[in-house]
Amino acid sequence: MRTTILILLAAALLAACTHFSPADRRQGADTLALAHGWQRLRLPTRTFVLTAYAPPATAADEPADTLAVYLEGDGLAWLSPTQPSDDPTPLRPVALELALLHVRGTAVYLARPCQFAEGDDRRGCGTPDWTSRRFSAEAVEATSQAIDALMQRYGARRLALVGYSGGGAVAALVAARRHDVVRLVTVAGNLAPRAWTTLHGVPPLDGSLDPADDWRRLQDIAQIHFVGDSDTNVTREVAAAYAARFPAGRRPPVQLVEGATHACCWAEKWPALWPLAFP
Repeated sequence: MRTTILILLAAALLAACTHFSPADRRQGADTLALAHGWQRLRLPTRTFVLTAYAPPATAADEPADTLAVYLEGDGLAWLSPTQPSDDPTPLRPVALELALLHVRGTAVYLARPCQFAEGDDRRGCGTPDWTSRRFSAEAVEATSQAIDALMQRYGARRLALVGYSGGGAVAALVAARRHDVVRLVTVAGNLAPRAWTTLHGVPPLDGSLDPADDWRRLQDIAQIHFVGDSDTNVTREVAAAYAARFPAGRRPPVQLVEGATHACCWAEKWPALWPLAFP
């Protein structure tokens, strides 16, 4: 309970400061992670340098059986409906808040490409990487490469993926391309980007992949998808469009969460939802 209160207080401070500079946003996440003994990691891949927050590495003689990787949302991708941001580092790292509340086993947080990056670590980054190409093959490949490094760090053999918002799309796309994923969980996850762009009347995400197209490769992975009943961004219809691609008897469960919007209250609700996510 004390840990939950501390996280929620930190989240409230982060949310209140809506004009954080990128450096301030990095510092805010550093402070939140450090309060729980986690540290920032730099994970180079072929195309991007990704940022993770993680607890101290498990001793070699105590490997993690299953590593839970929490993937961040799209972050501050846009300043307005027509003006993209110049830095997608999230104002509030919701997936980090959730990762810090993980109850059993080893969990880590993984940011999306170009988030929390500075200086030379922004190599390969351009505005399309957090707008139209946010779910590109290159982003998915880089995420999977970073996950490989994290699994090696903890000696893990199996993988559970938890994705928030756009991180849900990336989690599903990564899961479809690996053979070690035993659990896929999304929180307000954009699992059907084509349905999402149609819903909002915005242009298609050219250069992005759509997880709904990968249903054949995902149908054997245990899944659950949480959707806020008051979420007007990634609505229950988007999750339903994803689930509808699966055969009738194999559709992944979609769990409506009372009182949740797209951004509000997921960390507060996570302790009660966690047993459903990891039964």
